[in-house]
Amino acid sequence: MPTKTTTSSKFRDTMRSEYDMSGGVRGKYANRFPKDVVMVTLAPDVAEAFPDADSVNEALRVLHKAAKKVSPAA
Repeated sequence: MPTKTTTSSKFRDTMRSEYDMSGGVRGKYANRFPKDVVMVTLAPDVAEAFPDADSVNEALRVLHKAAKKVSPAA
């Protein structure tokens, strides 16, 4: 039978002492991005094909438009 894990042992502090985060500010840079921005991680080979966000967006728009022509429900 599994033992019950207490909150204190489940989330115990495992950070090394040399990493002092006591002066950190939570969400310091969060307002840099609009609320409707979706961030994704591209695979390295895909990222090489697109120099910036505009080129990614344009490629996705073209793909989406083509998909609509093939399948109107898309």
